[in-house]
Amino acid sequence: MPGDSRIKVFLTGATGFIGTHVVRRLSATAHQVVCFVRKNSDIGALKQLDVRLAVGDLMDRNSLGEGMKDCDWVIDLANVYSFWVPDMRVYTAVNIEGTRNVLECALQAGVAKVIHVSTCGIYGKPAECPFTENSQPGPVRFGEYFRTKFEGDRIAWDLYQNKHLPLVMVHPCAVLGPGDPKASGRYVQDLLYRRMPATVFNDSILTWVHVKDVAESIVRAAEKEGNIGEKYLIGKYRMSLAEFNTLVSDIADVPLPRLRLPDFLVAINARILTTLANLSGIPPKWGMSVDQMRVLKEGFQVDGSKAERELGIDYTSIRVALEEAIASYRSSAP
Repeated sequence: MPGDSRIKVFLTGATGFIGTHVVRRLSATAHQVVCFVRKNSDIGALKQLDVRLAVGDLMDRNSLGEGMKDCDWVIDLANVYSFWVPDMRVYTAVNIEGTRNVLECALQAGVAKVIHVSTCGIYGKPAECPFTENSQPGPVRFGEYFRTKFEGDRIAWDLYQNKHLPLVMVHPCAVLGPGDPKASGRYVQDLLYRRMPATVFNDSILTWVHVKDVAESIVRAAEKEGNIGEKYLIGKYRMSLAEFNTLVSDIADVPLPRLRLPDFLVAINARILTTLANLSGIPPKWGMSVDQMRVLKEGFQVDGSKAERELGIDYTSIRVALEEAIASYRSSAP
């Protein structure tokens, strides 16, 4: 409204798992929120909040520019987060070209700050362990999702360095929380409902984070002054898959699979199931795509303490994250 001095925030990816938590967190502030959604997006949750909807598409720069009009900040969460999709071209379309469109439109709109949400997976496997924001990324990205997110990040930093895009980057680790429909959530549900015939890569270590901590970090990174050009890894708790599985079993009071699949059999099964998925268009059973198994095998050990120091994040325990996730799955079970 004319004369309103409140910060106006344009948000992509608002209907996603992390996005809905960010919108709820922003709705508790004095900021005005504009959620960029597609015509066929499920906006039921957004309708319950004090936000404005801007309908468009990442491939349509006119709709992006119109939605960003008079906005002060852009929070870019839109991405294809999956380790298998029927059409691999969607990764490049959204994670690379969609990112380019959002960020170049943000430049044209003259916004004061852009929070681009990436992933810790773009680092691959650095020489440092655990790695930090200053670590040199390893030479390999484990999967098409991480590869295309890495390329999207390169576009973002190029715009920052050469066009003065007012950029801040946020890199969440493996996200957990109530209602998670993505890979981590499906993994927990497969354990919860005893659908998983065997465990895999028990010694692999991943770094986990509650989705509410990710949302809090994004909002605080936006609100913090003087941090243009900064990046923040979001996550704290490093756990092996064996420890993670045991925690799920303890909380849910369900037994774990007795079998552990040897690594070479995991690789063989992942290739077979991914090939079948590519032919049928149905996702691989138990999430056993080649890309997801590569990620679980390699893992990622992250030092997310910068967010504690600079953003004041107090990380929630992973036990709490899993308790809330498991309760949500059980409450929604048919």
